Amino acid sequence: MSMDQVKQFAHYNKWANARLYAAALDLSERSYRLHIGVFFGGLHGTLNHLLLTDRLWLRRLTGEGDHPNGLDAILYEDRMELARARIAEDDRLIKVIESYDEAALKSLHSYKTTSGMPQSQVLADILMHLFNHQTHYRGQAHACLSILTGGEPPPLDLLAFQRGGTAPDLQNIASKLRQFRSG
Repeated sequence: MSMDQVKQFAHYNKWANARLYAAALDLSERSYRLHIGVFFGGLHGTLNHLLLTDRLWLRRLTGEGDHPNGLDAILYEDRMELARARIAEDDRLIKVIESYDEAALKSLHSYKTTSGMPQSQVLADILMHLFNHQTHYRGQAHACLSILTGGEPPPLDLLAFQRGGTAPDLQNIASKLRQFRSG
């Protein structure tokens, strides 16, 4: 992977998450929480897992931030708080990625697995895993949206991002929904 590709994936990640979360925030509370049989139960569990694993990997990469204990932990019960945390983590990932250069991508990076085992891998391989993991679970969340709405969720294809597809302003959506629900 080149630095250009890594940066593209980091920005794509933020774009795809904004599209996914905007659709999730539009659901009724009952639909959003419904257990539909995906690995982490439903949409809420899947979105929490994505945030959790991003935090886990960013902690491994930077030594900073939260390190969740279980892969199925619910970090945020409130989906508005989850959305705000997702925005912050996406921005954090972009900042970390932009601090790397081509030499860093080829270097070995050491960390400990969730079971405490020491591990070393080439940074580019770690990042490929991180982005692939995000895509996998976003696909599950996308399927949840399809099941819950009976319609087609927003496209998350990389090509749509590369072609300049727009992403909603997730911060603005979350703020408006909070005002609407509290007022």
